[in-house]
Amino acid sequence: MNFKELVKKNRSYRGFDHTRKVTEEELREMADCARLAASSVNIQPLKYVLVWDEEEAAKVQAVTRWARNLPEITLPHPGKEPTAFIVICQDLEIHDNKQRFVRDVGIAAQTILLAAVSMGLGGCMIGNYNREQLIDVLHLRANLEPMLVVAIGKPDEEIVLTEVGDDGRTEYYRDEKDVHYVPKRALQDVIL
Repeated sequence: MNFKELVKKNRSYRGFDHTRKVTEEELREMADCARLAASSVNIQPLKYVLVWDEEEAAKVQAVTRWARNLPEITLPHPGKEPTAFIVICQDLEIHDNKQRFVRDVGIAAQTILLAAVSMGLGGCMIGNYNREQLIDVLHLRANLEPMLVVAIGKPDEEIVLTEVGDDGRTEYYRDEKDVHYVPKRALQDVIL
């Protein structure tokens, strides 16, 4: 698939095929791609916690909150949870300014997800999690600050990209068949 197709297929999936386990090797490959990506002033303060064990993944899942725009729905649906996670941390011993490296976190997360899609997988960036519980679940040392959780698995839901309507609303939504719709602004509306 060409790059644009890869980008279109890289959605924020919130439903996964629980029978397809993500392996440590696949997660290592995703982290390897992320470590090769750009880093501010090439300081490279990010570290990656790989979670593929079913029990550990369930513990990480339990401290995350998904789909803030759809508070009436529990996502992922029971039995559709991701089978793996990569938790992006900043090593504060390398650099303690967390704000300076938020771009690095975004670059790393997008690189991880594009690598996942290239493997027939997918994922979702999760910024809504209980920090203290996540630190406890992962047994993180004091110098490792969790910055973002990236869920990984084999997508098991339909996501449709649509154009933003005349009302200008960009909130994602689901229909009665649980199809997930993601409005995107038109190209002419984002180029200045």
